Amino acid sequence: MPSPSPRLQGIRGAITVERNDASEILAATDELLRTLIEANELHPDDIVSGLFTVTRDLDAAFPARAAEEYGWNIVALLHATEIPVPGALPRCIRLLVHAYTPRGRAEIKHCYLRGATVLRPDRA
Repeated sequence: MPSPSPRLQGIRGAITVERNDASEILAATDELLRTLIEANELHPDDIVSGLFTVTRDLDAAFPARAAEEYGWNIVALLHATEIPVPGALPRCIRLLVHAYTPRGRAEIKHCYLRGATVLRPDRA
């Protein structure tokens, strides 16, 4: 049976850091990217765009910089700061990747790591 044609899918992930430190933000983002890429068997050519958001208590580094280590140099990347919602998870980095994959929506592996597992315990 032939493999299904690749289709554009959205893949979500999130991770937390202990403190607002550039090296910690980039290391955590690297961990999130590595986990998401491996879990979904993605190649840099599969990636269309990446949207990174951070809570307002993280401003020491742009998490999108870590994506360049994965060859995402020609990928459309956006970095934004989230609105300060009461009760929001502190020091959180979120990611939405748009990628071509033969996986269906039910087969996509969204990745929630460290303290971000409370956001989606079913995806941790």
